[in-house]
Amino acid sequence: MSSIVKNIVLVHGAFADGSSWSKVIPLLQELGYNAVAVQNPMTSLADEVAFTKRVVALQDGPVILVGHSWGGAVITQAGDDPKIAALVYVTAYAPEAGQSANDASSPFGWTEGQKQIRLDAEKFATLTSEGMLNYVAEGLPINERELALAVQGQSYGPMFDEKLTVAAWKNKPTWAVISTKDQMLPPAMQELAAKKMGAKTTILSTCHMSILEEPAKIVAVIDEAAKNAFNNR
Repeated sequence: MSSIVKNIVLVHGAFADGSSWSKVIPLLQELGYNAVAVQNPMTSLADEVAFTKRVVALQDGPVILVGHSWGGAVITQAGDDPKIAALVYVTAYAPEAGQSANDASSPFGWTEGQKQIRLDAEKFATLTSEGMLNYVAEGLPINERELALAVQGQSYGPMFDEKLTVAAWKNKPTWAVISTKDQMLPPAMQELAAKKMGAKTTILSTCHMSILEEPAKIVAVIDEAAKNAFNNR
């Protein structure tokens, strides 16, 4: 029996959808992995976790659960599923149990990207065009930045204040990618979280959308997690 985990479940961040993994998935498939992206609704933490766990349940064996950005909060809560062999945080939140995503980020101050979030009357959040083009996806070619802006979804603002009840990284092997040029999530927050989790850490000089800017390097981390998840228990 192979000790390599073959199933990779990818959880996207806010203001995005599963297509944000469009460069990562083909590279994982080339390596022989079964890679699937969750299409989360961005309506509440509970909904995100339920969507993610349903996709995990469809996999035919152990799973590496990967979260980008807000997806890190989702995998922290959903990652206690017994099918999860390891967690990979990519430029992501990694709250403690009892913390919200905003709790994890707020000690580091407002980033330029966070300042570009706008709430409508129903408390759904969107990023301004300046926010997406200049502070979230600025490391990408302009046509890719404009595409990210065009497909951005609304995210329910209050979910960023929802407290997690689980911190799955306490009981699962964990990897982390830190993006030093991130202008959406504070790099210092990412660094502190990686140390707190005892994660095997990769540091990239990338913008917030590291998964589109350096997909091969992200895949290398996921590949390492898949090959070593059972060696790190």
